Amino acid sequence: MRKQRLESSPNRFPGSAEAWLDVEKIATAEISSEDPRYPIELAFNGKDDDGWRAAQPGRQTVRLLFDQPQDLRRIRLQFSESAVERTQEFSLRWSSTGTDSLHDIVRQRWNFSPGGSSVEIEDYKVDLSQVLVLELTIQPDLDKNMAVASIQEWRLA
Repeated sequence: MRKQRLESSPNRFPGSAEAWLDVEKIATAEISSEDPRYPIELAFNGKDDDGWRAAQPGRQTVRLLFDQPQDLRRIRLQFSESAVERTQEFSLRWSSTGTDSLHDIVRQRWNFSPGGSSVEIEDYKVDLSQVLVLELTIQPDLDKNMAVASIQEWRLA
């Protein structure tokens, strides 16, 4: 019997031959604020770090400006909250021309409850061609507006 050992690769996702994009090498990030201890790079590195965090509470925007147009087939976001009960809303938008012509991909709300639901994972199959701009806007606390926005992980393929 011939055998071959399958090695898992953090740059591939199950059931697909596509690899995660190395966003740090192909895009510039524009951010509305950033805690220097949790830079945006931590959201894209595929490790179990603390991800990105804003420097202050309230609505935040992270905009990716790609060096070259990208065809996107999958967008995966992970958010976590283990301390405060809150309702978060985020939206994803994209453009093939620039920030003046952004198109909606999704708008999603999630209720975090530290005793129950503390992790939100959104995994979208998309068919976006020639993407130059990808924008994520997070309103981390719709009720009190006191929470700080964060992204545990953000992957693109």
